[in-house]
Amino acid sequence: MSRKIIKIAKGPFEVKPQKESVFICMCGLSKNQPFYDGSHKKTLDEPEGVIYEYDEQGRRKEVNQI
Repeated sequence: MSRKIIKIAKGPFEVKPQKESVFICMCGLSKNQPFYDGSHKKTLDEPEGVIYEYDEQGRRKEVNQI
């Protein structure tokens, strides 16, 4: 079974603990969920208002416009 998750964030969310920062994935592409792994870089050129789907290899496909 698979599921589609719609995310609009294009970067990580930083959690600031006492000793060091922890970054949480906000784009949905990290292979280390819920933690950030740099995968958001694929989303940086996405225009606003367009919905994309990413396959297992990280290839992007436009599926709809908002």
